[in-house]
Amino acid sequence: MSQPLMPKATAVWLVENTSLTFDQVAEYCGLHVLEVKGIADGDVAQGIKGMDPVASGQLTRAEIERCQNDPDARLQASESKYKLPPIAPRKGPRYTPVSRRQDRPDAIAWLLRNHPELTDAQISKLVGTTKPTIQSIRDRSHWNSANIKPVDPVTLGLCSQIELDAVVQKAARKAERERKKATKAAGTPETLLPASETIAPEPEVATIAAPEVPEEKKSYDADSVFAKLKDVKIEDDEA
Repeated sequence: MSQPLMPKATAVWLVENTSLTFDQVAEYCGLHVLEVKGIADGDVAQGIKGMDPVASGQLTRAEIERCQNDPDARLQASESKYKLPPIAPRKGPRYTPVSRRQDRPDAIAWLLRNHPELTDAQISKLVGTTKPTIQSIRDRSHWNSANIKPVDPVTLGLCSQIELDAVVQKAARKAERERKKATKAAGTPETLLPASETIAPEPEVATIAAPEVPEEKKSYDADSVFAKLKDVKIEDDEA
């Protein structure tokens, strides 16, 4: 169900001029029940002038009477006689709440450090800032550069993880297209390197020479030893 054009002003008029329950008014106007109760107590919407939904064609008197007689019934908005053109989405940086605006420099510093492939326009749209601010943080000419600390914009609540991933992937695809275009313009075909350049040569196995056994530690055959002794004895006899 579509909400009225001015929810709070309509709620003020319904509370003041009808006997509808807080639940009925809250559901029709898209407000919380406690907020409607605050309107009735005078704590909420002070100074707001009520708007008659019957006069503006958003409700009928019969519909209001039907819901007044049945507390469980819910108001049904009347069909508009006029067809409003669809509102085109605005292009440009998103709106950032005032309480989050002081966190934008930290988010910009984080994006510049971790995703240098992002353009200034993408960063501006992602966290709701301007290109001069991004440039001042990049060249450290920002008035508060000494206190800027890179913080993830998702952690700060300036964007969602899905939005950040989508922007990063888009920037990566653009960088890949530009790389291929530059390679094609340079005339260097994109081919694989030969196997001789990509495969590392096998390491040479070092051979360890057996240590030379000293002469005195060499083993002798018993027969050869006795043969030498016999020769020595024969030479002595002849002498």
